[in-house]
Amino acid sequence: MYQNDTIIALATPSGAGAIAIIRLSGPEAITKVDAFFKSIHAKKLTTQKTHTIHLGHIVEDSRILDEVLVSVFKNPKSYTGEDVVEVSCHGSSYIQQEIIQLFVRNGARIANPGEFTLRAFLNAKLDLSQAEAVADLIASDNKASHQIAMQQMRGGFSNEIKVLRDELLNFASLIELELDFSEEDVEFADRKQFEDLLERIIKVLKHLIDSFSTGNVIKNGIPISIIGAPNVGKSTLLNALLNEDKAIVSDIAGTTRDAIEDEITIEGIKFRFIDTAGIRTTKDAIESIGIKKTFEKITQSQVVLYLLDATKVTTETIQIFNSEIRKIQEQYPDKQLIVVANKMDEADQEYIETSFVYPHTLFTSAKSGLGIDTLKAKLLEFVNTGALRNNDTIITNSRHYDSLLKALAEVQKVQQGMDANLSGDLLAIDIRQALYHFGEITGEITSDDLLGNIFANFCIGK
Repeated sequence: MYQNDTIIALATPSGAGAIAIIRLSGPEAITKVDAFFKSIHAKKLTTQKTHTIHLGHIVEDSRILDEVLVSVFKNPKSYTGEDVVEVSCHGSSYIQQEIIQLFVRNGARIANPGEFTLRAFLNAKLDLSQAEAVADLIASDNKASHQIAMQQMRGGFSNEIKVLRDELLNFASLIELELDFSEEDVEFADRKQFEDLLERIIKVLKHLIDSFSTGNVIKNGIPISIIGAPNVGKSTLLNALLNEDKAIVSDIAGTTRDAIEDEITIEGIKFRFIDTAGIRTTKDAIESIGIKKTFEKITQSQVVLYLLDATKVTTETIQIFNSEIRKIQEQYPDKQLIVVANKMDEADQEYIETSFVYPHTLFTSAKSGLGIDTLKAKLLEFVNTGALRNNDTIITNSRHYDSLLKALAEVQKVQQGMDANLSGDLLAIDIRQALYHFGEITGEITSDDLLGNIFANFCIGK
């Protein structure tokens, strides 16, 4: 997996810009750049101290490619643990490629996706969960996902796992030692302390596993379906939430014939809103497809906003609305349901609020903006952000989640074995399996296939 050569890649986004950064890492990174760098002070990069920046030109033969700043990071005090050079040049696509190809022609290799971070992991600059957090940090597009990625990259999650693994490993070694003295019936591991440790490990593992549901929605966004009869204001509500004209608004019923999706961030949490086709009986083939997709989107959602037209709420229609709401609850019992009485600016507000009572009912006017802030606040109530505020460890990675589940199962087997007074050799088997799954998370146990799958999702240059 590890190749001891010098790699190069563009570390900034491709395309024209004010500046671009070209990164090299490897045993010959400094000497390769030094061969084509002409310092304005006649400095040689190979003699410079680490973490220094130098002004000069990249020159091929007598041709000046660009005026650049060159940053030197000498091993092991660099991101990858190797010699690293970063060339800051002007952001012309032509200049970028000219410099990169110059070094490629002179022995550097174009880096694979994530190869700089892979080398950081292989050189023990980061553990595997921290390396994965680098990709999450780059992909973070809201405050919450950024906070989680930063906490993981700083080793918060890794440290919790390492503490548990070290304590379990200590007891495992004592139990293994007992096996060497089995004929003498010697007990090195205090069984009561071991039982307490298992209880604590199980508690921590369950807490981390439970956090995945919160972490997953924070990372990917909380899907919300906006449903209701045609022309109740679903598209207008979506536009009001997004503060832009994303959906077509018309007095003609059935205008929205497909699901329209967009995202907004509310207090650092990402929400994915889906404006669906109105639910009604229709002979229009295209609209029927849209209505079918509406029910598919409800299945994929975590929260359902059921809109009704407040101007049409009467003694007779209240019965109909209540019946429709009950049907949605029965069909989708696991979904959070918010009833939104829309068009309140045109309705009898006192009559609506006193005659139509339902938990999580909100009163809005998507057209005027009435109640939109209240709706956003209600949506935030459905997100468990307490752990985020307390800076608790939150799991967002499905690989970590899977390893935690497997580790929990093995630790519970050990606990059951203790209750059944199993011999130390049988307990040791399950302990080793639990340690294996802990090691998978931090990278103490890896395979080329695992590393390939993880780092293939990184961008080139990172």
